[in-house]
Amino acid sequence: MILGQISYLDCLVFLIILAPQLLLVNPIDLVLCVLKALPFVFFQLPYQFCRERYFTSKHQRSPFVQQASFFQDLVIRVVRYAFAFIPANIGRVFFSKGVALPFLRFRLLRHGYLQAPLTWRETVLNATPKTKALGLWVTVEESERPDLVIYYCHGGGFSMGSSYFYLEFLMAWLTILRNAGYRNPAIFALEYTLVPDERYPVQLEQTVAGYDHICSIVKDPSRICLAGDSAGATLQLSLLLHMSKSSDVGKRRPGLATLISPWATLVTPKNRDTTSDYLNADSLHLYGRQFAGTLANLKDPLVSPGVCKDRDWWARASPSKGYCFMYGSEEVFAPEVRDLIALLRRSGCAVRVREEPGQVHAWPVVSLFLADTQEERTKGLRDLTKVITQVIDPQIEKVNGL
Repeated sequence: MILGQISYLDCLVFLIILAPQLLLVNPIDLVLCVLKALPFVFFQLPYQFCRERYFTSKHQRSPFVQQASFFQDLVIRVVRYAFAFIPANIGRVFFSKGVALPFLRFRLLRHGYLQAPLTWRETVLNATPKTKALGLWVTVEESERPDLVIYYCHGGGFSMGSSYFYLEFLMAWLTILRNAGYRNPAIFALEYTLVPDERYPVQLEQTVAGYDHICSIVKDPSRICLAGDSAGATLQLSLLLHMSKSSDVGKRRPGLATLISPWATLVTPKNRDTTSDYLNADSLHLYGRQFAGTLANLKDPLVSPGVCKDRDWWARASPSKGYCFMYGSEEVFAPEVRDLIALLRRSGCAVRVREEPGQVHAWPVVSLFLADTQEERTKGLRDLTKVITQVIDPQIEKVNGL
């Protein structure tokens, strides 16, 4: 199931759904946020948009704007402002289940679906005796054991985001995986606890619990592909480093890790703003410190995997078929991602890389919602699926009983 591009009507409906949810936020914070945004909406945005798009020669525009449509350019500018200036306690509402799920249902209805052709259900995980987490199974045929499981952790700076916001993206991926030859692919998306409700190590414990849950169903961990974007990809790298310390790591090693724009090092001067990307380095460093809890934790590889320079540790942590990285050449994280890729290769790990020219953070996710044609919208997902099919064979014997 692959829906069409986000439209202006979708944007209007999204705002209508969002409005009552924002009333649950501290009213003083909300009013101050709205007042602060007014000059941007009515003056800065129109001026900057028109100046660069219509009064600047193409080769002098930012790399993203050079190739972006009117709609893509406008949305990314709004998101750039929001990430830099809207507090996380308000920003998280935009991605919450209470907003994302009704919006998805509207999108389905607009495309002629009274109900989704794929199913999803929540599962409660016991991460520790005191900590629980939710997971979201997205399946084709729930009564049969899957022949491939994508274990997905969403992004959002550890402070925002939800699996429900990514549900359309995940269902599109599941459709592409099915078309690629997998009989019954499934996706398990972790709904980890956001900061400041919890901090490290709770999110890592929940990520481990999610992997244990998948292993109890799939039985063969080589049929598991770790995946995630941004902070979610960070959690997957932390999971791999954590599992490598186990004596039975060989029996629990996943087949592949496909990581979209991983936040490799939480706080580093290499994370710098670019003219194209919508991320803001200062906001990222704030979120990273809040997640870590202490300055000492920022030097812990299980918190900030990019600080690990131990080649042997990375070699032990590698999935059996290695890694696939996708990121934009213009994003804030690009320098650190390149450094991590080089380190993994020096460690002997198999690494496949797709650096998309002129693109921004998490471009496969962004493109699905904002690109014009279906070919452009599904480009990232099709490329990820191609890598997966090359290393995890779709043609296996049918096994019943999910």
